[in-house]
Amino acid sequence: MKLQTNIPLTLQENQIDYNSKVLLLGSCFVENMGEKLAYYKFQNLQNPFGILFQPTAIEHLISRAIIGDPFTEDDIFFYNEQWHCFLVHSSLSKPNKDEFLKTLNEKRKELLDYLKSATHIVFTYGTSWVYKNIESKSFVANCHKIPQKKFTKKLISVTNVSTSISKVISLIKEVNPKVTIITTISPVRHLKDGFVENNRSKAHLISGLQNILEEVSNVYYFASYEIMIDELRDYRFYKEDMIHPNKTAISIIWEAFNKVWIADETKQLQKEIEVIQSGLQHRPFYPESNAHQQFLLNLKGKIKSLQNKIPNLKF
Repeated sequence: MKLQTNIPLTLQENQIDYNSKVLLLGSCFVENMGEKLAYYKFQNLQNPFGILFQPTAIEHLISRAIIGDPFTEDDIFFYNEQWHCFLVHSSLSKPNKDEFLKTLNEKRKELLDYLKSATHIVFTYGTSWVYKNIESKSFVANCHKIPQKKFTKKLISVTNVSTSISKVISLIKEVNPKVTIITTISPVRHLKDGFVENNRSKAHLISGLQNILEEVSNVYYFASYEIMIDELRDYRFYKEDMIHPNKTAISIIWEAFNKVWIADETKQLQKEIEVIQSGLQHRPFYPESNAHQQFLLNLKGKIKSLQNKIPNLKF
């Protein structure tokens, strides 16, 4: 008896190895995959402007980085003792205005540098619900806990999803024509929007994205959303909030991504790195003991041996 579906996985060309530079942008699922890449010491940059849930938020920041439009005082505001920007996540907010503007423009430059040099860019889209600030009449990436009455909420159309993603791809190709772009839909459920509303949102993202995939070369789709809702359709794969994939689900999706997008020649190196990472996380009962000092010496030897193979490796 067959008790589980299996999403077909196709090995891709232009795979990620230890010479690759991977830029990840989008929803909080980016951080799940980014943490795995970081753990195994692949070169990567995750969400320099914090979590971005919807396509237009990603479009605005990429456009701003590539066009060279700096952040100014007109882009920020003071609320609850912090300076914020509607275009970025609250994790960047600061109490000092000048420091905040400096951070925003440093992040803009960091993003531009990676857009130009990345071998792979991963986009994870979380929702097609967007919020518009009533006063400025502009879409925002984050509401920063400002009262809901200050915003209107809208589900952007499939056409608008396609248009936004298409514009981003075109901008990136202008500065980095050889980059490989990997897209995916976040498996995180946005149930605050409502059960039906969440499914409508995901449907718009899937349809809008598929329109692009049929037209543009060197842009690919990884089925993280489909793996979650089909292969892992059981609440034991969710955290207690019943919204986010748990550690087991993330590991399963990572294994699928690893199989499809990570080069085979890195697999043994990943195993060696995992041994070192486990050793670095070890907390001894007797740190000063000879046995532990020998353990540390052996660990340093393993790190040095790996760094001889991969010079850019840092622990």
